[in-house]
Amino acid sequence: MSFNRIFVLVLDSLGVGEAKDSFKYDSVGASTLGHINEKYPLFVPNLKKIGFMNLINMTDDSETEAYYTICHPINKGVDSLSGHYEIVGVKNNEEFQIFPNAFDVELLKEISKITGRRIIGNVCCNNDSIIKQLGNAERNYESLIVYTSGDSNLQVAAHEDSIPIQQLYQYCERIRALTANKEDLNISRIIARPFAGTNENNYRFINSSKKEYTIKPNNKTILDILDENKLSVIGIGKINDIFEQGINKRIKAISNNETINKLLDIMDKDFKGLCMANLSDFDEVYGHNRDIEGYAKAIEELDVNIPIIINKLNIDDLLIITADHGCDPTKEGSGHTREKVPLILYSRNFKEPKRLEERTTIADIAATITDNFKLDEPEIGTSLLEELK
Repeated sequence: MSFNRIFVLVLDSLGVGEAKDSFKYDSVGASTLGHINEKYPLFVPNLKKIGFMNLINMTDDSETEAYYTICHPINKGVDSLSGHYEIVGVKNNEEFQIFPNAFDVELLKEISKITGRRIIGNVCCNNDSIIKQLGNAERNYESLIVYTSGDSNLQVAAHEDSIPIQQLYQYCERIRALTANKEDLNISRIIARPFAGTNENNYRFINSSKKEYTIKPNNKTILDILDENKLSVIGIGKINDIFEQGINKRIKAISNNETINKLLDIMDKDFKGLCMANLSDFDEVYGHNRDIEGYAKAIEELDVNIPIIINKLNIDDLLIITADHGCDPTKEGSGHTREKVPLILYSRNFKEPKRLEERTTIADIAATITDNFKLDEPEIGTSLLEELK
């Protein structure tokens, strides 16, 4: 069986249970989907039809409408970059450094030197409280607010009036170059976070102008392989921040709802190749902030859209639903959790959908995609195309 268009929907951070090496990442017992369902029993009849809820305990469902299983991660680390690298078939042997609290003072001095700006902040924060607390100081001194969300990222916030957005981007490019040249400092993402507003009561991030500077993968991704072979490679939302190359059509989207709407628009277009979309609210809005109820409601909102997405599929289309890591909102702290991820494959053409055996790597998604288009295999992963009937 082969497909003309493949859609990959990444449910950012929606893990389905502790990975085999969870003890290395303080994630023993983690289960993002399972624990959310325990606290707020999910009403997701459409996701249930395609095996989503069976993933918690890997139970069989004779009436399922999709192939479903779980994938064990093999890339090191729990950062978004590591998970997405694995989805597109790239092995990551070097774990990105995590910053649970703040950064070394010497690094801040170097950032101040290359930007010519005073640095304030240097804390761990997962919401807009950082700009409400330091926004006035940032404007008074025209400084840079440097902080982290507790993962492998360095975020730089500045008010659009004190530091123009394009200039903030330039500073982040310099910081990316600075950190990339440090062997002992493996930061996966530098994130520009411009904000607006007149005072601490209405300061707000300009999410449409958020920009990420990542590290390029050390090998070809399937995005590169498809692009080199003149196939469409469409990125929607956060996918475009993660991958600088290989995508030949980029569509900006901020929220889950906007991403789904843009996905639905693309599904009306005629193309051959791959479309990848990331629903980042699960992670950024609910997971990191340990908002269990909000996460549950977001899953239920996705459920409402599943029939709409499925109805847009052509007979020769394939829909793949997966995740990049976990972010169990019931765990202490605010960081990601090391978890297995879902793998759901749906096509109108399937005659024998069922539970599949567990996969040893998320990269099996990448191998399946290149196998479908009869292209070179990715660095890691084993195709399951022949199992889809």
